Parts: sequence; structure tokens; C-alpha cells
Amino acid sequence: MKDRLFWDAIWANLLKFSALISVLTLAGIFLMLLGNSAQAFSKISLPEFFSDSPWNPSAFSAPQFGLGAMLYSTLMVTTGAMLLAIPVGLGTALFLSEIATPKWRNIIKPAIEMLAAVPSVVIGFLGIVIIGPAISQGFSVTNGINALNGSILLAIMALPTLITVMEDAIHSVPSHYKEASYALGANRWETMVKVTIPACRSGILVAIMLGMGRALGETMTVLMATGNATAMPGGFFDPVRTLTATIAIEMGEVPFYTPHYYALFVCALVLFLITFLINLMVENLAARYRGKGQ
Repeated sequence: MKDRLFWDAIWANLLKFSALISVLTLAGIFLMLLGNSAQAFSKISLPEFFSDSPWNPSAFSAPQFGLGAMLYSTLMVTTGAMLLAIPVGLGTALFLSEIATPKWRNIIKPAIEMLAAVPSVVIGFLGIVIIGPAISQGFSVTNGINALNGSILLAIMALPTLITVMEDAIHSVPSHYKEASYALGANRWETMVKVTIPACRSGILVAIMLGMGRALGETMTVLMATGNATAMPGGFFDPVRTLTATIAIEMGEVPFYTPHYYALFVCALVLFLITFLINLMVENLAARYRGKGQ
């Protein structure tokens, strides 16, 4: 009996340590970003960072460190991607879960999983040679390598995550909910809209959160297909540069321990905080819905 309790305690502590590794890793990343960002804030004022002044940190006489345009571009491209991906993802998840025959599921499901495995550089190449020219011709704009191109590509990349998590959430809805709806005379469409979706909305919110995280953190695709312009965009047809693309382009060449070097850590810290706030917001919403008896 004592041996069993001893080994139970050992395994419990090992599992606790495994759980703490994730927390400590997250805390370590945050402290690393915060410490290096503090070096930037000691040299550059906070209003200057988040102003709409240009981003030109390598200028010799008067370097400029305005993140406003790139932050706006990041949020704009991500928002556009989610506006495109959420309806398609939810519709596909409903089709797979509620309508599709096993034959169709066996065709569509592996295709979605294969889409998740396509390298981001290939998606970016698709944006350059196909989607960009199509935007240019379809909307009569001079340059199809712009924010809309990036949003479409990020929507494609977010779809596998959205569809998979949403489908799991829809499958988790108890069957007697739907049976009761049909018994009251509702058709399949009314049942999906008024019963299934409200019953799994916390899972849908989690899917959206994961999709936004996927879009926010993507680098290579937006670096290749959005134009890399650091000016404030006037709309989705303008070229943009996101925060992730800025870090990828400049971190490998910037001299260490310079204001420019530390400013890139500010870019990373802003991305970290945005993702963290999105997680908190969606977790609170999901908890609220679960608390209503879902």
C-alpha cells in the first residue's frame, strides 16, 4: 500500500512538472520580450512607437520607429481573413457533420487535412502567380499583391483549423437536442441554425480563436504576397506589411543591441499581447456560454 502511494505521488509530481513547463515557457517568452522591449522604450517614446509616423529605423540622421501602419495592416489583413474564412469554415463543418454522406466525408475530410500540410511558402507562391493577378484583373487595380491577397491566403490557411474544431464542436451537440427540434416540426436548416449552432457556440468561438492565432502568427505568406509597404494603407487594395513580416525581413540583418534591434522586440511583444488578449476574451465568452447551461 505504501509503495503504491509513493509511486502515485511520484507520477502526480511528474505530471504537475509537465504542466508547469508550458506555463514557465510562456512566462519566459514574455519576460524575454518585455526585457528587450524595455530597452527600446528607454530610447524611444511610447507615443512615437504607436504613431502613424513612417517605419524607417535604419535612417542615419533621423531614424523613425512608427509601428502604427504595420499594426493596422496586421489587424486589417487578419480581420479580412477571418471574415472570409468563418462563413466558409462553418458551412463546411455543418455540411460534414449534418449533411454529407460517408462517401463525401471520406473525400472532403482528407482534402482539408492535406490543405493544412501545405507549406506556407507554397500558399504565398499561389498568391503571387494566381490570386494576385486575378485580383488585379477582376477589380481593375494596378497591383494585386496587396492586403486583399494576404487576407485570401490567410483565410485558406485558417480553414483547416476552423473546420476541424467546428466540426468537433458540432459533433458534441447531444442528439436529443436535434430530435426534439425535429419533433416540434423544424426542418434540417432550422435545426442547424436555431439549435445546433447555439448549442456549440463555445466550440465555434474556440475555433475562431485558433484561426485568428494562425492568421496573426503567419509570416512567409504575408511576406510574399502583401507588397511589403510600411505606409498606412487606405484599403484592401493597397500593399501592406505586417508585424510578422517586418520581424522576418529585418531581424537577420539588424545590428545587435541597437534601437532598431530592440524595436523589433516591441513588434514581437505587441503580437504576443494581441494573441493573449484574444485568448482571454474568447475564453471568457466560452465560459459565459457554458455557464448558461449549454
